[in-house]
Amino acid sequence: MSEHHEHHEKEHHSEHHAEHHTAHAEGKGSSSFIVLSILLIGIIMVMAFNFMQQAEVNSLLDRQNALLSLSGAGQGNSAGNASGTTALLSEVIPSGVPRVYGSELGISFDDISASNPQKTEATIALLGAFDTQNSGKFITLSGELKQRYIKIASQISCEYCCGAESIIFSNGEAACGCAHSFAMRGVARYLLANHASEFTDDQILEELGKWKTLFFPTILAQKAAVLKQQGIELTYINLASNKYRNIEKGAASGGSMVGGC
Repeated sequence: MSEHHEHHEKEHHSEHHAEHHTAHAEGKGSSSFIVLSILLIGIIMVMAFNFMQQAEVNSLLDRQNALLSLSGAGQGNSAGNASGTTALLSEVIPSGVPRVYGSELGISFDDISASNPQKTEATIALLGAFDTQNSGKFITLSGELKQRYIKIASQISCEYCCGAESIIFSNGEAACGCAHSFAMRGVARYLLANHASEFTDDQILEELGKWKTLFFPTILAQKAAVLKQQGIELTYINLASNKYRNIEKGAASGGSMVGGC
């Protein structure tokens, strides 16, 4: 082999080795970039998740602190605060199966919960069907029963949702079109049509007040605190009817709603 030919082969081998080394370096650099990108994306996702979790915790703490201060439990140690709030809520929030009509309709006060929106909406829709003319379950009242209905339903409103003076007009027609109002009117219609002799007007109004309390739990818990501070008996008529409407103004600061308007 000539020296020229041998020199040419060495140059070719050197160039091939250099190209291979460059390609290997580029491939290694590309892999490192991908790994680094994945790590950065992972870090960003973790930070975003942590931020959302902290925001949720802060929101819950703010809501709890508002209830504590409005219930008068903001004084004393934390154990006293917790027990005071628990005691207040236990007085306000109804639970279990409503007497007489609950078992007939297969419903419970426990159905209404922010943690179970599907069950909540289904129960509200079931009750509201008795006040919805095209539902196939609409209950028509006449004579004395209609007069009782007007007397009862005119004493309660859905002021935290639609702001009407009451859930009906003076002639008994619906004055508020939100789902909560349909449900409360539906309860009144059902009880008058099926159990008029078993419930007095005030007892029916109490039942409407129980459902309303479930629909607006936090703001009515705040209202309950104001009623207690003023020495007013804590009944569902006093709490949820128009009897002491707006008594919580200036003390309550908003509140959550369960079920859609």
